[in-house]
Amino acid sequence: MKRLLLIASFVFGTVGTIAAQQTSPVWPGCENSEDVKACFNQKLSQHVKENYEYPQNDAGEYVRGKVTIKFEVDEEGKVNVLNIEGNEPLVNEAAKKMIKKMPKMKPGKLQGEVDAREFTVSYKF
Repeated sequence: MKRLLLIASFVFGTVGTIAAQQTSPVWPGCENSEDVKACFNQKLSQHVKENYEYPQNDAGEYVRGKVTIKFEVDEEGKVNVLNIEGNEPLVNEAAKKMIKKMPKMKPGKLQGEVDAREFTVSYKF
């Protein structure tokens, strides 16, 4: 029984240590947040609302569409657009401009070392 308890303690301790070795990028203003990931998501949502500008076609009509954006927060905390997929080129370009306006962040870490993190998000504008 003691042996089983010791093995269980080792397994759960190892799992906790592995999880603690990975941290997410920190959006400015989220440094003291209890849940950095939730704060990141909330700030990203706010950023989209405040910075996405609906494009207009040649007739002056607003263009709408769905986009999937892949971006990274690199080792220096800079945001880089990796890929944008969508059927409307004007919406794709507007989404790219919006992502490029994201602030520099404190980069994420993996096993204590700064590393780049990729994110994929979809929006219907």
